[in-house]
Amino acid sequence: MARPQQTFNKKEKEKARIKKRQDKLKKKEERKSSGTSEPDDMIAYVDERGNITDTPPDPAKKTQVKAEDIPLGPPPRESEDPDRLHTGRVTYFNNAKGYGFIRDHESQESIFTHINGHLDEIDEGDKVSFRLEQGLKGLNAVDVKKT
Repeated sequence: MARPQQTFNKKEKEKARIKKRQDKLKKKEERKSSGTSEPDDMIAYVDERGNITDTPPDPAKKTQVKAEDIPLGPPPRESEDPDRLHTGRVTYFNNAKGYGFIRDHESQESIFTHINGHLDEIDEGDKVSFRLEQGLKGLNAVDVKKT
């Protein structure tokens, strides 16, 4: 009868696998014997400042919040006077295509502008004044003129 063909490399891999399994069981036994098996010992709390602590929060300081009072989504935009003039600087303008963007000085928003809404010819870097108008995809700058 033939001997099983077990090479040195196979023997070493098997020894390493057995040792790894024994080490894992040993660590498991150490964890069990350390006494931290209570679930209450493993709980962490977050205080009102966002710090992790092991003491539970004081129920007397608890405040009730209604679900309806929690705002969802972006904050509502303050109603602006549509005739109010805004000022800004042209950050990008493509004369061939006829559109560009203006950076508002107050809100630092980038606002779309089209050549049909211009009173003067503008170029990149020009300081301009304009009115805001709601377009299909957001705010548009209209009545744009150099200042």
